[in-house]
Amino acid sequence: MNASPTAIPVRVADDNGALAHDDGHGGPSGPERRAEATRRIQERTGIDAAMIARVVDTFYGRVRADAELGPIFDALIGDWEPHLERMRAFWASVTLKTGDYQGQPMRAHLPLPVDARHFDRWLALFEATVADVCPPEAAELFLLRARSIAESLELGIAGARGHMLRRGERLPPAAG
Repeated sequence: MNASPTAIPVRVADDNGALAHDDGHGGPSGPERRAEATRRIQERTGIDAAMIARVVDTFYGRVRADAELGPIFDALIGDWEPHLERMRAFWASVTLKTGDYQGQPMRAHLPLPVDARHFDRWLALFEATVADVCPPEAAELFLLRARSIAESLELGIAGARGHMLRRGERLPPAAG
């Protein structure tokens, strides 16, 4: 008895993070799905490579000039252009799902002498930047991703320092 193979439904996140279903019968390939997700996000938000570059360049210009964050970044980044290129690829990946960024942000941030106030300042500068540079739909997506990234990094750094943060707790100042 020959039975035809049964397709196993697969849950796939759409560009809003909602789960959709692919029936397993010849749907679009990974790269095709990624390109379609990117196209839909761009259509909905207006985010494109030029906007990402404006956000990244404006934001890091503000970071470098900031009395609290500037010294931390300046101590680690000698040549800013390669860093800005990586950050453009990073933000293309997190906003447009391009897959351009291949890196380990947690590992890069673990040794930084930061605490909750640095994350709050980072978010405040980022929020002001996207408000200045982006239309509302784009700013909303950038901020959604930025808040998630900041929370993840803060939790990861706290854990690496031996602090298991409970809901509502924040990263204490680094010893040193």
